Amino acid sequence: MEVQIEETWKNILKDEFEKPYFKSLTAFVKSQYKNHTCYPKGSDIFNAFEFCPFDKTKVVILGQDPYHGPGQAHGLSFSVPKGIPMPPSLLNIYKELKDDLNIALSPNGNLESWAHQGVLLLNATLTVRANGPGSHQKKGWEIFTDEVIKKLSSEKQGIIFLLWGGFAKKKAQLIDASKHHILTSGHPSPLSANRGYWFGNKHFSQTNKILKKQNEVPILW
Repeated sequence: MEVQIEETWKNILKDEFEKPYFKSLTAFVKSQYKNHTCYPKGSDIFNAFEFCPFDKTKVVILGQDPYHGPGQAHGLSFSVPKGIPMPPSLLNIYKELKDDLNIALSPNGNLESWAHQGVLLLNATLTVRANGPGSHQKKGWEIFTDEVIKKLSSEKQGIIFLLWGGFAKKKAQLIDASKHHILTSGHPSPLSANRGYWFGNKHFSQTNKILKKQNEVPILW
């Protein structure tokens, strides 16, 4: 089975594509896309990897599920294509950016520029059925994306993992904290942010401070 994924990731993950769980996952996803409206479109499923090769990854921002409304999901966690109204979580990310680094609120919710600078915008589940949040969970995607996190942890050094909310924080157990940086906070969703668990985390400035200490180029958020 041939998976269309960026070359450096393909080399790192090639064994996963031959495992029974991944073959079962592929059959499930193909069936779902054939019989239902699903997001993102097929050619965008692996965009997080396409825009941020393994050897360029410096920062990881972990989401849970793709957006399940029309035109929103395009393979990058929290991001929406240009021209699509900004979901509430993304708006709160931009508000924190403004408070933290005095970056003006963007009218554009497309985060591809972050990905091209080495920010892996990874959802734990890479596909979803329209208007069905969580509909493709526990089908194998989490096994695959956990492996992605483990490979980054074992093969690289000094990556900054931004874990927002309870679901993402659980992934800390997959990361070797002795050689990577883990920053945690509440989720940027309104429910969490309005309770005071998101705003003021200063993760964007902290990330850039760490990158500078490591003699790496900071992210232009």
